This record gives sequence, C-alpha cells and structure tokens, in this order.
Amino acid sequence: MEDKTIETSRRGVLGAATLGGLMLAAFAGKASAEDWTPAEQANVKLVNDFLAAAAPKDMGPQLAFLADDVSYRMTENSPVDRGHDAMVARLKSYVDNATAVELKVLSTFAAGPIVINHRIDKFTSPTNPLLFEGVGVFFIQRGKIKEWTDYTIKVG
Repeated sequence: MEDKTIETSRRGVLGAATLGGLMLAAFAGKASAEDWTPAEQANVKLVNDFLAAAAPKDMGPQLAFLADDVSYRMTENSPVDRGHDAMVARLKSYVDNATAVELKVLSTFAAGPIVINHRIDKFTSPTNPLLFEGVGVFFIQRGKIKEWTDYTIKVG
C-alpha cells in the first residue's frame, strides 16, 4: 500500500512539473494583457467575471458563464464532474457553508481559447473553511467555459 502512495505522489509531482514546464514554454512572451489578441482578452474577461461572481450559498450567477456540459475537476486528483448539476454538487459543501468567498487572481496567462490563472481561493466558514492556492486552467468555447481544472499548489 505504501508503494502505491509513493507512486501516486511521484506521478502527481511529475504531472505538475510537466504542466509547469508546458505553461512556461507556451506562455513565454504572452504574460501581459497588451500582448493578448482581442479574443484572448475576451476569454480572460470571461474567466475573471466568472470568478468575480462567486458568492456564498449561491452558485447561480456563476452558471451563466459555463457551457451546459462543462467539465470540471476540483483538483488534479479529482474525478471529472460533467454539467452544472455535478459541478454544483462537488462545490456545494464549500459554497453552502461559506460566510464569505474570495477568489484572488495573482497572475493570468492567455493563449487562444486557454486561460490560466494563479489564484488564492478563500472560503470562510465556521464548519468547512478552505484556503487554496492553485492554478486554474480554463478552456473557452463559444463564449462559455467548457472545461475547468484546478491544480493544487498549497492547501492550508
């Protein structure tokens, strides 16, 4: 059992390192908003508006930014949740118990339909608090978020 845990951790580290390397290679020279195309600017705005719509006890406003068949992974180790209902169910305990939600974007990269942001998410709650630092990868299609995966840097 211990070997399996070590292997899983090794895979996670290798996966995160690979993703980081690909991000650096893919986004070299695309780090500032003035370098983005109008389509990339619109995609970044969509993701930023989606994150800004986060609120305690109500994910309704955020759903308008998502494709009906959105694919969501809470972390790199989570199963894929497909559709609004599955995503809401995955996030329900954090959103429903939160007294405050703050999603702070530290940096953003864009390339075509892909938006990547480095964020700190804080869900203030007496029963289920969460402080998450991670990288969100969003794939935009037809003006909606089609896929969203968060990769963990630190949970505290």
